[in-house]
Amino acid sequence: MYQELLEKKEKLAVIGLGYVGLPIALEFAKKLSVIGFDINEKRIELMKQGIDPSNELEKEAFEGCDITFTNSLDVLREAKFFIVAVPTPVDDHNVPDLNPVKRASETIGKVIKKGDYVVFESTVYPGCTEEDCLPIIEKLSGLRMKTDFKLGYSPERINPGDKKHTLASIVKVVSGCDAESLDIIAKVYEVVVKAGVHKASSIKVAEAAKIIENTQRDLNIALMNELSIIFDKMGINTYEVLEAAGTKWNFLKFSPGLVGGHCIGVDPYYLTYKASELGYNSRVILAGRYINDNMSLYLARKVVQHIIKNVSDVKSARVLVMGATFKENVSDIRNSKVADVVRELQSFFLNVDVVDPYADSEELKHEYGFGLTEKAHGEYDAVIVSVCHEPYAELDDTDFATLTKPHALVADLKGTYRNKLKSRQYWSF
Repeated sequence: MYQELLEKKEKLAVIGLGYVGLPIALEFAKKLSVIGFDINEKRIELMKQGIDPSNELEKEAFEGCDITFTNSLDVLREAKFFIVAVPTPVDDHNVPDLNPVKRASETIGKVIKKGDYVVFESTVYPGCTEEDCLPIIEKLSGLRMKTDFKLGYSPERINPGDKKHTLASIVKVVSGCDAESLDIIAKVYEVVVKAGVHKASSIKVAEAAKIIENTQRDLNIALMNELSIIFDKMGINTYEVLEAAGTKWNFLKFSPGLVGGHCIGVDPYYLTYKASELGYNSRVILAGRYINDNMSLYLARKVVQHIIKNVSDVKSARVLVMGATFKENVSDIRNSKVADVVRELQSFFLNVDVVDPYADSEELKHEYGFGLTEKAHGEYDAVIVSVCHEPYAELDDTDFATLTKPHALVADLKGTYRNKLKSRQYWSF
């Protein structure tokens, strides 16, 4: 298998070409013959032109790659080594939505042959690959794991917008259904991962390792958010406290903020869901989720309180929200908590304008019911810098004074303008 892939006698396929799948497919395509499969025909056509629909990769990333983009099962059937990189979201009740990964398993079941390998990268709870995905593949294909094909799991570690920590530079956790598959899967990933691989003892261990990475971050941010609420009541700036505490060598440097996106704000629910199935109700993890999920409302209400205090006709008040994506310098709006801020402000009948240099207005309108204002205009009663995109970093006191009325509040979530704004009231987490 390994040698045949290297010699391009066999092909590797990546199923799901989003933020995770496309970079993986292109990286492998520099060394191997690759099939990039996605069910979205419009995305396929863009990628054929060297365009990343997610706006993460430049055209140069497609150059020199031996890759065929397709949505055809007949073409996909030509592959021998399959990597599944589809999203794993939660529904409106924070219950894991396994539909994408189950549909991908159905696709695999329709095309897999004897001797093939299947490796899942989608973030799931421990046991999902073997308990939820494998039965679908075996039922549709009529084949059996270990006897007819090999199964593995290697959690993705793609960080949108991060040009430093890339696929090649991050150690890759790999696992397989037996010793042989573990060895082959590790060798295949070592073709593109310069940092090397870590061989997990089982598929479940690899699944668990991934899900606690983001759960740990979520809990640490939740602690910072709770501290920021406490310090705000004390009249202390949280970022100043963190700077002082950060002088100790073993202090963990996390910051308060909105926790959205498709990883940190989602993955912990997969773990607590599985724990609940096993009869254990999580306390610490769900407490962290509760705090982080409610920070949007906390922020919005701070702004509303300021407006009620300073504006006689509240319904005439105008608020500018700068940044709609889930993090800085990306176009990704999935699970953006900024949407919760906007909705809460609008529930008080405030006039809200949203600007963002990277987000797509139509996508926002489709997903959250509001679009972007082409350009901030007039004078606002409050400005919320929710996402500190690069174009916002250089703004100064004069810029905000031009945008706002004298009584206005500037809510700066990341503390970017701390000690820089003098002419307007300033607040941050």
